[in-house]
Amino acid sequence: MDALDRLAEPGLDLLGRVDKLLAAGAPDGHRLWPLLRRMRVLPGTAVRGFLDLYPGPLADAGRAVRQLVPTYDGVCGVLTDPVSWSGPAASAYDQTRTALLRHLDEGPESLVGRLESTAGYADALADWVESSRRALARALADVLGSAEAVRVRVATAPGVEPSGTALLAAADIGHRVLAVLGVAYDGAETLLRQWSPSLTEVSWRGPAFGPTRYDTVTRIRY
Repeated sequence: MDALDRLAEPGLDLLGRVDKLLAAGAPDGHRLWPLLRRMRVLPGTAVRGFLDLYPGPLADAGRAVRQLVPTYDGVCGVLTDPVSWSGPAASAYDQTRTALLRHLDEGPESLVGRLESTAGYADALADWVESSRRALARALADVLGSAEAVRVRVATAPGVEPSGTALLAAADIGHRVLAVLGVAYDGAETLLRQWSPSLTEVSWRGPAFGPTRYDTVTRIRY
């Protein structure tokens, strides 16, 4: 349990009240409006969705992917063993073996390279989730102890008619929370742009033996 988990219950209670006040819209010209238009979600709903994100599963995924690398290393070790035969078949085998070694483990465009990139991406996402949860926890701690929070609680008590001051307080709280989440989402999009080139499908770069060559061998055989 981290700081965000500990603040989740009181934070969601306050933000639920904020969402209730903002359901009819924020004050005209308030700085919350650009965030609402961009994110298309009220603060309480946004935080509730973010609470389900934890760094642990992503870090575990990165470790699990890295554990596959020794298997590829073992296969490469077998392929590097020299053959004791010669001739055209041995030459063709050697070409394919060399290409397969390159495909399995030679640089970032190989299967091992993609495994390492995938693990790195998972680690980067885990770090992003952890830092974003810390930032959101700080924002919730700030708004929970603010004067705006007191106004929102009073305005949402049973039998109380919300005032313009309460609506402004709700908008201020909403802005502080959505601004933090907006930065977090920007960070996620940046990570995706940075890592996408290293996460594409690996294409086979070895020799191709198509139907034409096979048909030729078949005709010769018969």
